[in-house]
Amino acid sequence: MARKGDRERFSTATRLRLLGEETAARVYRSQTRRQARRSRLTGRAAFLALVVCSLVVALAYPMRQYVSQRGDIEEQQRRMAEAEQRVEQLRDEKARLQDDRYIQRLAREHLHFVLPGETGYTMIDPEAAEQRRTEEEAVDRPWYSNVWDGVDHADARR
Repeated sequence: MARKGDRERFSTATRLRLLGEETAARVYRSQTRRQARRSRLTGRAAFLALVVCSLVVALAYPMRQYVSQRGDIEEQQRRMAEAEQRVEQLRDEKARLQDDRYIQRLAREHLHFVLPGETGYTMIDPEAAEQRRTEEEAVDRPWYSNVWDGVDHADARR
């Protein structure tokens, strides 16, 4: 490289050539530095991306398990609340079954019991009697007749 004093001795063309070479050398050095910086940042960025991806992959399965288990816990808590509610209902029913009047009422409603001196009446619903008669007749007929009658009855109800 030429110094300032050396430049004065050379012709203009030589000075311009030297100036161009110096400028080209400076540009080349600055480009080399930029590329070195870029490659360092790119390497760092690649490593950082690799670390982040590794963490995501490493944490994905445990997070999925965590979310799944939280759902299972909520489901079990809901079932437990339903079971506790059912237990309360059964306790209430048990307490009611200790009462003789309640048992007597159930026997009258479901078993048609009557007390001594009372007269019991059983009312037959005409539609239910007709349906029972039809069911008894249906036993002796072929199955396809029963199916067709079912279609006719369903159509008649509309």
